[in-house]
Amino acid sequence: MLTDSDSFDVTLQDIQAAALRIAGAVRRTPALALGCLKDPPPGDLSLWLKLELLQVTGSFKARGAINKLRSLPPETVARGIVTASSGNHGLAVAYAGHLAKVPATIFLPETVPAAKVAKLKRWGARIERVGQVWDDSNAAALVCAERDGLSYFHPFADPLVIAGQGTLALELLADVPELDTLLVAIGGGGLIAGVAAAAKALRPGLRVIGIEPEGAPTLRESVRQGRVIQLAEVRTLAGTLAPRQSAAINLALVQRYVDEIVLVSDDEMRAAARWMWFESGVSAELSGAAAMAALHSGRYQARPGERIAVIVCGAGSDGID
Repeated sequence: MLTDSDSFDVTLQDIQAAALRIAGAVRRTPALALGCLKDPPPGDLSLWLKLELLQVTGSFKARGAINKLRSLPPETVARGIVTASSGNHGLAVAYAGHLAKVPATIFLPETVPAAKVAKLKRWGARIERVGQVWDDSNAAALVCAERDGLSYFHPFADPLVIAGQGTLALELLADVPELDTLLVAIGGGGLIAGVAAAAKALRPGLRVIGIEPEGAPTLRESVRQGRVIQLAEVRTLAGTLAPRQSAAINLALVQRYVDEIVLVSDDEMRAAARWMWFESGVSAELSGAAAMAALHSGRYQARPGERIAVIVCGAGSDGID
C-alpha cells in the first residue's frame, strides 16, 4: 500500500452519517454483473459495473454536494452557493441549489462541452466561463464567494464532499460483498478518497486501484513526490479528470488507502466506452470510462478468479461518438 504522510482522515462513521443525510435526495445505483460477453476483458475474472451514470444529474457528484448542503444551516446557504467545475460537480451543485431553493453560480472552464452547459442551465444555474482549466475557474469562484458572501462547495478537497462520495462504496459492498478489487477514476481525488476510506474500513483486504489520464497524472505524481504538486499542463480530453493540482486531504487519503494508481490514454478510455456501449448499453462519458479502460486495455492485469467492480462515474456520449 502507498505510504501515509499526513493526519487528514474521513472515517467510516463520517460516511455512514452522510448516507443517512443524503437519503431521499440521491439514487441507490445498481451494480450490474457482466456476463455472456462477446469480447471479455483480459484475464479470468468476475466483473460488476457500479452504474453511477444513473445518479441524479448523471454522476456520483450529487452525493457529495447534497451531503455538504445538508450539513450547513439553511441561513448559511440562503444567499446562494457557488463552485467551480468541469461539469459534473457543477451539475450536482446546481441540483443542490434547486433542492434548497437558493441560487447556484457555477464557474466553468471555456473547454466544458456545450451540452453540459445547457444541462446546467436547465437546473437553473448561473454560468460564468473563466479560463481553460478547472484551476482557473476555481480561483474566480473563490473570489466570488468571498465578495458576495456565498457558500463555496469544493469539488474534491472537502471532508463532507469526500464522505458523500464514499456512500457509493457502502452500497456497492452491500450488494457485492465478495469483491476483491475496486477500480476508481481519479480527477481531483474526492471520489477515490471517499470510496477507498469506506472500502478499507469494511474490507481491509480489498484492493483499491486509481486510474488517471496519461495527460493529467496529478495524484500519481503527487504520491511519487510525497507532496501536492501542480502539473505544468494537462493533455487530455477527459476534462473532469484534469485538475492541474489536487489537495493535501486527498493526497493523504490516497496515500493511506489506495494500493496503486495506473494511467490510461484518451484512446483507451474511448475504446472502453465503446466496449461498454456494445456489451451492455451503458453510455459513459470519456471520464466515466476511465476505470474500465484500465481493465479493458490491460493496464490493470486481473489475477485468476479476481472479482472486480468498476465504477462508471459519469454519463455522456463523448466516449462513444
